[in-house]
Amino acid sequence: MTDRRTGLRPRSGPSATPDFENSEHGRTPDRRASPEHGDESAQRTGRPRFHHKPVLAVAATVTLLLLALSGRYGYHSDELYFRAAGQRLDWGYDDQPPLVPLLARLQTELLGDTPLALRALAALLAGGAVLLSALIAREVGGNARGQGLAAVATAVSAGTLAYGHMFTPGSVDSVVWMTVALLLLRMLNTGDRRLWLPIGAVFGIGMLAKSLAPLLALGLVAGLLCCGPRSVLRGKWLAGGIAVALLITAPNLVWQAANGWPQVAMARALSESGGMTGRIELVPAQLLLLGPFLAPVWIAGLVALLWRRQAWRRYRSIGVAYVVILAVLLVVAGQPRYASGLLQVLLAVGGAVLADWATPVHRKAFAALALAGNAVFAGLVALPLAPAAWHQGGAATGLSEVQTQQMGWQRYAEQVAGVYRTLPPGERSRTAIVAGNYAEAGALDRYGPALGLPPVYSGHNSYHGFGQPEDGTEVVLLVGQKGIPRAARREIDPEFNSCESRPPLSLDAMNPWQHGDVLICRGPHTSWVTLWPKLRWLGIP
Repeated sequence: MTDRRTGLRPRSGPSATPDFENSEHGRTPDRRASPEHGDESAQRTGRPRFHHKPVLAVAATVTLLLLALSGRYGYHSDELYFRAAGQRLDWGYDDQPPLVPLLARLQTELLGDTPLALRALAALLAGGAVLLSALIAREVGGNARGQGLAAVATAVSAGTLAYGHMFTPGSVDSVVWMTVALLLLRMLNTGDRRLWLPIGAVFGIGMLAKSLAPLLALGLVAGLLCCGPRSVLRGKWLAGGIAVALLITAPNLVWQAANGWPQVAMARALSESGGMTGRIELVPAQLLLLGPFLAPVWIAGLVALLWRRQAWRRYRSIGVAYVVILAVLLVVAGQPRYASGLLQVLLAVGGAVLADWATPVHRKAFAALALAGNAVFAGLVALPLAPAAWHQGGAATGLSEVQTQQMGWQRYAEQVAGVYRTLPPGERSRTAIVAGNYAEAGALDRYGPALGLPPVYSGHNSYHGFGQPEDGTEVVLLVGQKGIPRAARREIDPEFNSCESRPPLSLDAMNPWQHGDVLICRGPHTSWVTLWPKLRWLGIP
């Protein structure tokens, strides 16, 4: 017999699960086991209370820390690219959707053209990830200890700190994956299939930030088909969610189709660069993405999702989704960090699982060791804590390229300007600069105008479409040509009357994206309309 108002079968007991089969909307009371002792709300509904004050304190702390450190070294190589793309807004780019360049443009317009301004949103999103982690822990039954452990673990994870320190597509993408997981958990607990609509909206936003949302969708659908409840995949609400996602991402899809799907070619280039080495490193790298000290926590979350019984069976699809995504990345030689968003979800679940593990003494000792150890590891890897001098001469090259890629960009531009000033005054008005990769071009785009440099171009990825030297350009200053594939470099010399090398730039940091070689070419044999397509290339130097 069913309730005429809700369409649900009456049931009792703390282990009751949502009745998807008999409810279109599935508005089912959330009745889970083990409510926190003394929490009247939990005893009444079976859902732990959200302990927002300590969680918000942790989120605010990590946000303020990231903001305080945001200007310590300088722009990251990728940030220089996103900043430059933001000055040339479009519905899509060869290697990325439009949202991150748009947000980069908004931040620099509103807050100023500085690393701090560009990274403000990334720091806020990191605080949001902490909040989402606690909510995910709560959704799987985590009490105050579980929510707190999940929040702090997320705050000291290398993924949170890295994506919170630099503004990249991953800064948005990790929060998108966590939000989708939270909404799906809520649906699994309540049976409310209307949640497919906000899930679709989040997926659409994710597709505008980074083209990894279909990978998450594939994993979750595979998990639901494998472990259920399959009934959530039926009905109009899922179709509505898909429609919302497609509507939001439609402008970028249209742009990609009109331009020959360049992101597919980019994905192929990245896969080829990863190769067998990337496949071999994929699984071990998972243990380091969030930090080695937190690996036991997220592994505990994965084990709980896959093997715990009773009420946990409804969450099994999320554990299966991670396994499926890992398998797909192995096949396509995807980068290990592509799975980091779901690792953050497993970390939150692990916090809820381990909060009641063993005795209070053992629990506190383990938490103190894991959180403190990971905070040190993640801080050194993801944040500009070490003095910049440590990176000179390669003393700390192995510490993290994330740090070295933030160093030396202004001095790099100043040295290029020094070479440019050696040209005769009559040649300077007919000179353009072509940089080896998008980071070098982005640095010259950022600092060049104040140094009196002419327009900067590059054939690398989307920078190729940002423009080409004008016909009438007789002198080209080619900088960082070691960052260009040999096939493209071979096109350069025959196209000019003469090319001469200049002394290499003196780089003061082991920045792998900076190349010190400089070439001055004069008298192009053909028009730039003919020459420029030959210099286009996709991939990572």
